[in-house]
Amino acid sequence: MQTLARGSVKPLYQTHRQPLKVVVLGDSLVYGFGDPEGGGWVERLRRQWMLPDSPGHVLYNLGVRGDGIRQVEERLEHEFRRRGELKNRVPDTIILSVGVNDSARLGHPNGRNYTDFDTFQSELAKLLDQAQQLCPVLFVGMVPVDETKMPFLDCLYYSHADQYRYKEATRLACLKRQIPYLDVFESWMNRGTDWFSKRLSPDGLHPNIAGYKALLEDVIHWEPLRKL
Repeated sequence: MQTLARGSVKPLYQTHRQPLKVVVLGDSLVYGFGDPEGGGWVERLRRQWMLPDSPGHVLYNLGVRGDGIRQVEERLEHEFRRRGELKNRVPDTIILSVGVNDSARLGHPNGRNYTDFDTFQSELAKLLDQAQQLCPVLFVGMVPVDETKMPFLDCLYYSHADQYRYKEATRLACLKRQIPYLDVFESWMNRGTDWFSKRLSPDGLHPNIAGYKALLEDVIHWEPLRKL
């Protein structure tokens, strides 16, 4: 595969003779915190892709706990350029998943957001535009929190109202750029509080083992990923 010139984008869906190289960048949802059994949805997917009857795609987990939109944007190209495996090659697809940490309120339920909403939108635009210059992009959205377990770490207040605001900004920014967006928040909320609260860790923020299993099912049945 030839190295892409900046500004050029390969078609997302095409026939590959060789397995794809896929990088997943984001926060603790990518890292898999809360799943001591399977390591999260990215690790579970990586293991599936290694099975004999799988497509054999190579998956790199580049999740960092606590990352917000700015941190992911700052390390995007550096991480991407070092995952091609062979000289003059780069990964075929980027999967992004970030935003929930930006939505948190500091100190009390009405405190300022960790990332100001206007700043979030501008940083998000930079991230998506930069990623699309590198290769095709997919975006996996955030899971809803358990509001009754807040605050997280005694200082961070997450709420469905703030999550909705930030995820909608992300969904619309992806729609504008024709980036496939998996709306996990909406999907899990529609299944009911009782359903998703059982799939969250005691901290109310991270999925537990059952949660990551459910998230993996959402991801692998998502048409844009299936087409890989």
